[in-house]
Amino acid sequence: MRSFVGALVLLLAPAVATAQPALSLQEALLRAKPAVALVVSEVGGDVLVRCGAGAETTVTPSPFRETGTGWFVASSGWLVTNGHVVSPAHNPPGWLANEQTQKAITQACGTGAGSGRARLEPSISVLLANGVRMPATVVKYSPPVAGEAMSGQDLALLKLEAADMPVLPLADSAQAQIGDRLHIIGFPGVVLSHELLNSSAKMEASVTGGAVSGFKQDRANQLVIQTDASAAWGNSGGPAVNDAGAVVGVLTFVTLSSDAQSNIVQGFNFIIPSAAVVKFLEGTPVPQGELNRFNAAWHAGLRDHFAGNYRRARAELAEANRRLPELPDVRRITLENDERLKREPLLPWAQVAIGMLVVSAAGWAVLLLRRWQRNRFRIRPAEVMRLLEGPEPPTILDVRASDAYARSPVRIPRSVHVALDSLDDGGSVPADAARVVVAYCT
Repeated sequence: MRSFVGALVLLLAPAVATAQPALSLQEALLRAKPAVALVVSEVGGDVLVRCGAGAETTVTPSPFRETGTGWFVASSGWLVTNGHVVSPAHNPPGWLANEQTQKAITQACGTGAGSGRARLEPSISVLLANGVRMPATVVKYSPPVAGEAMSGQDLALLKLEAADMPVLPLADSAQAQIGDRLHIIGFPGVVLSHELLNSSAKMEASVTGGAVSGFKQDRANQLVIQTDASAAWGNSGGPAVNDAGAVVGVLTFVTLSSDAQSNIVQGFNFIIPSAAVVKFLEGTPVPQGELNRFNAAWHAGLRDHFAGNYRRARAELAEANRRLPELPDVRRITLENDERLKREPLLPWAQVAIGMLVVSAAGWAVLLLRRWQRNRFRIRPAEVMRLLEGPEPPTILDVRASDAYARSPVRIPRSVHVALDSLDDGGSVPADAARVVVAYCT
């Protein structure tokens, strides 16, 4: 009986040791997108301009701006991007001062002659998907291979004063094979400058898909992974993730056509393997295994939302929004979850029906068990006849009550009547203990 009750408890209890289902591609990409941010490298400043023989005036031309993509590797504000994305602000080239000066002269003097002296003010900032702009500093920098150093790796590590930032995990790029699916997440310039999109839509990262199409070496003989996933300027520094949402590599440069328009040729883009990112982060203050409360809430909310547990997902999505407010994906999934929750019945009738079936089956099982316990020593009349005809016939006791025995015309051949009440009073049983005893009662 104890084992039966234990089995019943296991049937009624929820399964807590079941394996987690594999992530759908939609859920994996939704997990990844909040960790991707827009990186803006800007060089502004004033220019002292003298037009002809006139007095000097201060002119502030429009700043030089380079945009790219980055992604968080630690929740305390550590972000990885391309070296060439931050290069103009981290190490302003000489031509940049001349370009800013010329812009100021044209602005102040028109077509007339003039001269000027620029005072550059470089800055790097990161824009989150919710529109929050945060200043960033370069902690580690590796220049592009074809740029400032032939041995560079085109990576940069930025630090923001932040907490609970979404984080992307790193995959093992050594396991990548030709044909593996990849998804590049970032901020292509064609979206940032599109006239049909509003400002909030432009701040949401875009996702393109493709596959690993080759393994190459750059000019410094460093491994790069070729992919046919579409990319454009502005995607630089963006993560290339696998179907599980883990970073396989970082987009480093896209192939441009040789015509005058410099149109992008898709299908020939390259990413820095995640193994190189791991090596780049060695010796830096980036913490390992840092607690990430946004990821915990966001991932749990997505898991329950896609599993249909909308009531539980609501609290988890609210916690994710509290940690990092008004992210587009969090807001959209929250609204979708609320709509589905409104259509959800008050009681989970399917689970109720299953529970009732289980309880009913358990009740029948208990009844059958109790019936078996009552009848486990009963034998059929045919079995009694077989025993009587055998070499060692049993002792048959007729234990009907005395008054019932006296009134009944039924007498069992070769039986001994022993009143049941006499047995209750402690009377002895008139039978050989070595023989089988069959008792008859009503």
